[in-house]
Amino acid sequence: MAVPRVLTIAGSDSGGGAGIQADLKTFSALGAFGMTAITALTAQNTTGVYGVVEMPPEFVGQQIDVVVEDIGVDAVKTGMLSSAAIIEVVAGKIREHNLSPVVVDPVMIAKSGAPLLRPEAMDALRGVLLPVATVVTPNLHEARALTGMEIADIPAMREAAKAIHAMGPRYVVVKGGHLKGEAVDILFDGQGFHEFRAERVHTQNTHGTGCVFASAIAASLAKGRGIVDAVREAKDFVTLAVRNGLALGRGHGPVDPMAWIFSPRESP
Repeated sequence: MAVPRVLTIAGSDSGGGAGIQADLKTFSALGAFGMTAITALTAQNTTGVYGVVEMPPEFVGQQIDVVVEDIGVDAVKTGMLSSAAIIEVVAGKIREHNLSPVVVDPVMIAKSGAPLLRPEAMDALRGVLLPVATVVTPNLHEARALTGMEIADIPAMREAAKAIHAMGPRYVVVKGGHLKGEAVDILFDGQGFHEFRAERVHTQNTHGTGCVFASAIAASLAKGRGIVDAVREAKDFVTLAVRNGLALGRGHGPVDPMAWIFSPRESP
C-alpha cells in the first residue's frame, strides 16, 4: 500500500511545539507522509508569540496547488489560518481540488494567550471553511467563540457540537480538556454522540495538544479508518504525547508526538 499523504495548511511555530512542526512529527509517528502549505511564520517559544508574518493568500494557494498536482493528498488538516483572505483561499482550493477528508482545527488563541485569528476572520471560518470540513475539532474556548454558548459541562458540550454541526461540517469533536475531572471529548456525527475519555494528566507541558490531536485524526483518516476509530486513535495518541510532555523552556513545554514510537504504549 502506498504511504498515506497528508497536507497540513497551518502556521509555523519557531519553537517546534505546535503548528506545522507538531503536525509533521505526528504524521511521521503514525506512518503518514506530511506536506505543508505554510500560512504564517511565528516568532514563538514556550512563553509566547512574539511576532507573526502572514503569507500572501495567493502564495498559500500556490503551495496547495503544486503539492496536489504532483504528489497528491489523501487528507488535509488546517490549523492557523489567521485572516479571512487566507481562509477564503484555502476553502476555495479544497473545493477546486475536491480535497477530502478535511480536518479543521479552528485555531484562535495560542497556549500563551496570543491571538492567532483576526476577529474579522470569524465569519469566514463559520461561513466558508466549516461547510467544506469533514470534521472540526474545537476546544471549549473555540466552541464558545463559534457558538456564543457558555460551556461548562458535558451536556453543554453536546449542545455546542450540535450548533457547530449546523454550520456545515460532517462531524464535530468538542474537546473537554479545559473541564475538571476526566479529559472527555464529544464526537457528534449528526445523529448521535460518542464519548472518548482519558485520565487527566496534570502537567504544564501541553503546548501543541490541539495541533497533534487534529493531525492524528487526519493521518488516521488518510489510512482509511472510519471517524470513530480515527478519533479514538487520536485520543490515545495525544494522551500519550501529553503524558510524555517535554520540560523545555520557561513556559508551557511541548507535548511529544514521538512518544508513540519511542515510549511503551500502555492503555492511556
